[in-house]
Amino acid sequence: MGGYFGIVSREDCIEDVFFGTDYHSHLGARRGGMAAYDPEIGLQRQIHNIENAPFRTKFEKIHDEMRGTSAIGIISDSDPQPILVRSKHGTYAICMTGLINNSAELIDKYLTESGGHFEAMTGGGVNSAELLAALINLKNDFVEGIKLAQELVDGTASILILKDDGTVVAARDRLGRIPVLIGKNECGYAVAFESFAYRKLGFEHEKELGPGEIVAITPDSLKVLAEPGKKQRFCSFLWSYYGYPTSRYEGVNVEVMRIRNGENMAENDRKNGFNEHIDYVAGVPDSGTPHAIGYSNRSHLPFARAFIKYTPTWSRSFTTRAEKERSRVAKMKQIPVTEFIRGKDLLFVDDSIVRGTQLRETVEFLYDCGAKSVHMRSACPPIMHGCKYLNFTRTIKDGDLLARRVIEELEGEEGLNHLEEYSDGTTERGKKLRCAICEKMHFASLDFQSLEGVLDAIGLPEDELCTYCWTGKE
Repeated sequence: MGGYFGIVSREDCIEDVFFGTDYHSHLGARRGGMAAYDPEIGLQRQIHNIENAPFRTKFEKIHDEMRGTSAIGIISDSDPQPILVRSKHGTYAICMTGLINNSAELIDKYLTESGGHFEAMTGGGVNSAELLAALINLKNDFVEGIKLAQELVDGTASILILKDDGTVVAARDRLGRIPVLIGKNECGYAVAFESFAYRKLGFEHEKELGPGEIVAITPDSLKVLAEPGKKQRFCSFLWSYYGYPTSRYEGVNVEVMRIRNGENMAENDRKNGFNEHIDYVAGVPDSGTPHAIGYSNRSHLPFARAFIKYTPTWSRSFTTRAEKERSRVAKMKQIPVTEFIRGKDLLFVDDSIVRGTQLRETVEFLYDCGAKSVHMRSACPPIMHGCKYLNFTRTIKDGDLLARRVIEELEGEEGLNHLEEYSDGTTERGKKLRCAICEKMHFASLDFQSLEGVLDAIGLPEDELCTYCWTGKE
């Protein structure tokens, strides 16, 4: 995935861009980078590997190494960024977030038509930002070039460009799957994936770009270069899991949505006659917790944190590359509060169930700590498809997804023709899926939030949201 941040100001903004970029660390953990423009020095750039250390430790001395009144930063889960490009448009820095599925095709097209070349990475791959720059440079100006790139890309690409005059050009992806937000203060403008990043730095919210919209930002102006399109498919999973609790997308706060979603799940359990004696409702930390608070509020069952994640020194377990290391880190972080576990009937709410590996280990951990029973609720529908628009489940094959795996165990390949039926907990196939997962994972009971429940919690029209990972519909 990844997240970006930039400022155009009448004052030096390096330290603020450092903090603003660091506020996007929850979106990635592979590379961190910053580029800056200073009238005397020109463009500068720094990139560091952040797989084994957070962004802030690698860039904590950046104000001694760079200076500028315009700067952009990125946390990237893919290629090193930003890159510096010299072209007919001048010299500029460029970074992107998203996913380009047809990069091989686009590389061949560019090489054939232009006779140019790319700097190859290990294995022959091409940096996604460099590929976008090459496509942009095929046209006579940035606007037409960005439009061409957005049209050709199969996937998602939101782009930040820092020009050699200090102007920042920001372009939201064609279907608005991820956000680009603008803030303003007395010295200039900020652009970000997460609006809370610039609010913390004293900027007031000014604008959220629409799908495919392109703007140019200077300290004194925010100019629309390309009007937004009418079709939008914002990623629903950002509210369910990836978005930070204080984030706001399309006017909907993440924490508010999650609490509302938990309330919907509790109401659904009530309608379905779920009347198991539950001692405590708990969330699988961290992103499952607000869903669980909503469940507790609506059900009037007491909320408790049955175990706490020890986070001061452990990295986020999902970002480590080796499965064995990821599992061990996840296990080492779980510190039980045995008074809330031993002899208790517990209902846990998790943000989602993807492969189920860590969740199975969590349930085993709870039983080892003396839990009487563990009921599980997923705050979103069964994940049936790996994401092909962003990087959420990019490294996971469809067959590795827990729901898909169990369906094939139940019915073989024929089951894949009935995924919608399996998603619905009111159908016979849906009930069989939930029972089979319960048996495999040792849950006392299991249910998934319905698609309708998630959409209601978000509060936006379904045709404006991407639900591909749940429905397979584009």
